[in-house]
Amino acid sequence: MVKDKPLPIVVLISGSGSNLQTIIDRIADKTLNAEICAVISNKANAFGIERAKQANIPTEVIEHTQYNSRENFDAELTRCIEKYQPELIVLAGFMRILSDDFVNHFYGKMINIHPSLLPKYRGLHTHKRALEAGDHEHGLSIHYVSAKLDGGPVILQKKVPVLKNDTENSLAERVLAQEHIAYPQVIQWFSQARLQLIDDQVILNK
Repeated sequence: MVKDKPLPIVVLISGSGSNLQTIIDRIADKTLNAEICAVISNKANAFGIERAKQANIPTEVIEHTQYNSRENFDAELTRCIEKYQPELIVLAGFMRILSDDFVNHFYGKMINIHPSLLPKYRGLHTHKRALEAGDHEHGLSIHYVSAKLDGGPVILQKKVPVLKNDTENSLAERVLAQEHIAYPQVIQWFSQARLQLIDDQVILNK
C-alpha cells in the first residue's frame, strides 16, 4: 500500500540539525513524501531551530533544565508532540535519555539514528571507540527507539571502511554523509507503509 498523503512527522533535536536539514531538503525536492509538523529542541540555542524557522516549520523549545525530573520533562514533551499528531517521531541528534514510560508510549512510532553498527558502541564517542578497537569498518544504524539505550530493533545499517589514516573527524564525516542518505530513505519507507514491527522484528515489505 502506497500512501499519497505526506507522512506527518515531528523531529526532535538538540544541536546543529544536519540530519534535519537533509530531511527538509528531501521534502523540498519531492524525493521524500513527508511533512515536518514541528521541530522540538531541548536546547534554546540549537542551530537546528534556525534551520526549521528558515523553512517555515513550527518550532518548540522544552528545556530539560527547567524540569525537576526526567518524568516531568518527558510528560511535557509527550504533550507537545501529541499536539501535532505525528505518525512518526524522528530523533535527529536528540541528546536526552528518555524514560521507559515515554518510549513505551510511542514504541513503533519513534526512530533514532546512531553513529555505529549496533549492537557495537552504544552511547557516546562511537568513532573514537571504533578507531581504538582497530575496526576495519564502521557505520550507522537507524533503529526503533526502545527502553534499552540504542537497543531497539534495527531498521537499516550503512557501513563505511575505516581507513589507515582516519581520525575521529574524518571518520565522522564519512559516516555523516551516509546518514544523510539513509535517514530520508527510512522515513520514505514509513511514508509508503512498507515497515512493520512484529514481535520486535523489523519487516520491510516491497
